[in-house]
Amino acid sequence: MVRKEALKVAQRILIAVMVAIALAIAYLTLQALWVPESRFARSTPVAATLTPAVTPTATRIPPSPTPTKPPKKVGLVAGHWSTDPRKYDPGAVCPDGLTEVEINLAIAQLVKEQLEKQGYEVDLLEEFDAALEGYMADALVSMHADSCNIPEASGFKVARVLHSTLPEKEDQLVKCLREEYQAATGLSFHEHSITYDMTEYHAFYEIDSQTPAAIIETGFMAADRQILLEQQDKVSQGIANGITRFLETESD
Repeated sequence: MVRKEALKVAQRILIAVMVAIALAIAYLTLQALWVPESRFARSTPVAATLTPAVTPTATRIPPSPTPTKPPKKVGLVAGHWSTDPRKYDPGAVCPDGLTEVEINLAIAQLVKEQLEKQGYEVDLLEEFDAALEGYMADALVSMHADSCNIPEASGFKVARVLHSTLPEKEDQLVKCLREEYQAATGLSFHEHSITYDMTEYHAFYEIDSQTPAAIIETGFMAADRQILLEQQDKVSQGIANGITRFLETESD
């Protein structure tokens, strides 16, 4: 009788344990299946929630233009020339009426054309031009011709101001003009006949002190008449070559 009662109690205990185990299994299963929304959100990869970065399109900036140097400036004085009839000055005059001013102006105009073709800025100036006062340029050259007074005299002369503030530069300008003019025309250089009027030429004291300047007597209107009138291309080319050579030397 006692044994039967003990078996019944044991059965009840076993059943209770089995029910407890079953409930525990069921609870654990539910825990495994149920994922809170907040946990899901935290478990989502961060990269999936970010907006993809947009790579900006590179804007091509055009290179800055290389600055260009302004053209070099040259002043050309046509000796004795004036557009004002009241200031007319023919310069030297030959017995047949040939005037110095007509030679000077024709040659100066040709030199101007030749230098402008090379890209230089050129001013054609009158003998007593108001623009000469304080005139600034990379070079200034005044063109003249010698008289007919000495029929046998031939050749040319080049000079700078006697007391120069730019002796080295102006000596170089004189040298370039002398050598290039002689090469172009074949005329001889009369160094020892350079006059006071050349070394103390008025324009030298009117222009800016930093403007290198020279004066050239292109030849004698008697013995050198043929080249001064009929070969003005050679005359003007010699002057233009001398100026160009000087400016290129100054650029080095």
